[in-house]
Amino acid sequence: MNDSQMGADPFGWFEQLALGHQQLATLMRSSVDAASLDERSKAQWGFALRQVIDAMSPKNCAASNPEVLQLALQSGGASLVEGARLFLGDLAKGRISMSDDQAFEVGRNLATTPGSVVFENELMQLIQYAPSTAKVHKRALVIVPPCINKFYILDLQPENSFVAHAVAAGHTVFLLSWRNVGAAQGHLTWDDYVEQGVLQALSVARRIRRSDQVDTLGFCVGGTLLASALAVAAARGEQPASSVTLLTTMLDFSDTGELGLMVDEAAVAAREASIGRGGLLHGRELAQVFAALRANDLIWPYVVNGYLKGQAPRAFDLLFWNSDDTNLPGPMYCWYLRQTYLENRLREPGGTVQRGVPVDLSRIEVPAFIYASREDHIVPWQTAYASTRLLRGETRFVLGASGHIAGVINPPAKRKRNFWTADLAPDAQAWLDAAQSVDGSWWPTWSEWLGRHAGALVAAPRQAGNADFAVIEPAPGRYVKARAE
Repeated sequence: MNDSQMGADPFGWFEQLALGHQQLATLMRSSVDAASLDERSKAQWGFALRQVIDAMSPKNCAASNPEVLQLALQSGGASLVEGARLFLGDLAKGRISMSDDQAFEVGRNLATTPGSVVFENELMQLIQYAPSTAKVHKRALVIVPPCINKFYILDLQPENSFVAHAVAAGHTVFLLSWRNVGAAQGHLTWDDYVEQGVLQALSVARRIRRSDQVDTLGFCVGGTLLASALAVAAARGEQPASSVTLLTTMLDFSDTGELGLMVDEAAVAAREASIGRGGLLHGRELAQVFAALRANDLIWPYVVNGYLKGQAPRAFDLLFWNSDDTNLPGPMYCWYLRQTYLENRLREPGGTVQRGVPVDLSRIEVPAFIYASREDHIVPWQTAYASTRLLRGETRFVLGASGHIAGVINPPAKRKRNFWTADLAPDAQAWLDAAQSVDGSWWPTWSEWLGRHAGALVAAPRQAGNADFAVIEPAPGRYVKARAE
């Protein structure tokens, strides 16, 4: 087909291909729906089928994508040559590029909120951020980010930094920077993350601020770790937190969405046999799983634009972060997979034993702020809502628009999206039926809530750390800059 033929009839043949693809997809989905399978098996086959249907889309093939062909003709084939170059570059990296890797550098234009590393151990560094107000609340805020990603999703750039927002609201913020573990840390367990990670961070922050308690916040699996740590502390007769905030966190794993379809006894047993006693779950594996959940957003557009059209991805801070893989120790990952996704034991009083004590989440009796995102494909918002029935303190639930990350990282200045709020109800749907929509970011609502629990205003600290915890290095520290092996 030459250029003039495409100009005369640019869509006829391609429309027929697209229609045929749609008809085949409908037929294949109908076949799965009609199969004599239980609902879980149907969902698993449906997920696998979606991967095949997405991959077979005519737009994902150079010969059946009119934009690709038109660009190749106009450029004299230069777009295809550039696409091949981009493909070979990604092949060497072992992943599909979604952002310009040269545009960002952690510590230079990402994770730049001023602060200092005041403690470190084998598993984490603890950052204390410098105050930006003359007075701060007496109680510090300790943030536990997910260990499956780098912490700087909460501190991307000044205009969308959750950390900077919390500092500006008058909080002395401490944040865990999890180590991107290597082979030497492949023996670490879930208990190590609870004790050496969360509980150690709470202890250091309390000692630096000379306070019996701190406010706490956990994001995603960081929230699961935080809740576990607070329940362990409660079993020991301790209450180090005055409040807890959970962002897109699961404590009850009854409905884990499509991620749960990949977890069964055989899969978990295979993982336990391979890395359960030591070894690494490589971050690249996790990244591939999460990308597959949204292949039409996180895989195929970059294949088409990059490899078929020869267009390098633009600079995008969030997608740069998304590609910054993080490894996990095998024993830690296997424990988490079995106890939560497979057996859902964390929600049961005494259902898990952590650090030698039975864990009961109902012993967390401090005020709680629980946030979920309505379009979250990793933590279904109804599942996040189930946490309101597990914690025993006064609880506030807020539902934001958008997904797992974009819903959380929604600074007020952008004036984007909305959120819903209401008093607690017996179940998630009843809560939503009664909820009121509020325009803009949920961050100010959380700040106002946290301000009521953070103690009186006192003079801001003049320097980070104290005599027992000297500054080790400037934020963001070494650990966050380490790339996955």
